Amino acid sequence: MLDLTQIDNSWTLFLDRDGVINHEKYQDYVYNYDEFVFYDGVPEAMSVFANRFGRIIITTNQRGIGKGLMTEADLHEIHARMLQDIEAAGGRIDKIYYCTSLTNDHPNRKPNPGMALEAAKDYPEIDLHKSLIVGNNISDMEFGRNAGMHTVFVKTTHPNQPLPNPTIDLAVLDLADFAKALQLV
Repeated sequence: MLDLTQIDNSWTLFLDRDGVINHEKYQDYVYNYDEFVFYDGVPEAMSVFANRFGRIIITTNQRGIGKGLMTEADLHEIHARMLQDIEAAGGRIDKIYYCTSLTNDHPNRKPNPGMALEAAKDYPEIDLHKSLIVGNNISDMEFGRNAGMHTVFVKTTHPNQPLPNPTIDLAVLDLADFAKALQLV
């Protein structure tokens, strides 16, 4: 069970990207920053999170690179500009982990916990039991469970997700809604 009153700067926030921070392209990829569109309230929400969480990490599957549809340089450009916009709004992202693998058994491909384990290795202060993942897919929730984290499901791309679900600790409309919930406790 996730008790929002327990969350302080000893906690780590893991975020999925597409469908959580920015609008997901239906059955396609975000290829450049012109196609990257923040959900309403996300830059402001990132400021709330920066004041609440000790670490903020993005973990994102990026198969478009593995398929040769875009390059890592394209991805780095998207992320650099996204970070500029988040920082301009008073937020921060400490690190972005991404997996380009096309195979579902790759240790870093969600729902496998590899990216969370890498983050915990890079930042020894991360306690995965005092961490949560915010995602828009059940695979994000399974990633959280596989890493020992709490889970928050945003209904941005799957508004009719049946609840309760054993992989979901908390369901919210979107990232801005989660930031509001944190501010109320």
